[in-house]
Amino acid sequence: MKKITMKIDGMKCGMCETHVNNCVRTNFDVKSVKSSHLKNETEIIAENDISEADLKNVIERTGYKVLSVRSEDYKKKGFLGLFKK
Repeated sequence: MKKITMKIDGMKCGMCETHVNNCVRTNFDVKSVKSSHLKNETEIIAENDISEADLKNVIERTGYKVLSVRSEDYKKKGFLGLFKK
């Protein structure tokens, strides 16, 4: 699993967040996506890494500017994870 965090310029409200989220869901196979216009950030959880160029291309076609993309390994945190050492 991968966690991809994008810094995005141009999101001003909840509708902007929804627009970016829908754009990501429509174009990529993701487990979850959430955006924050207050943090200027979108966080994606996906089974596989997604190309930075592809993300930028899709998001910037909607009028927002991608400032950075960071990808890292992601492990699902759950209730049972609290008991592992």
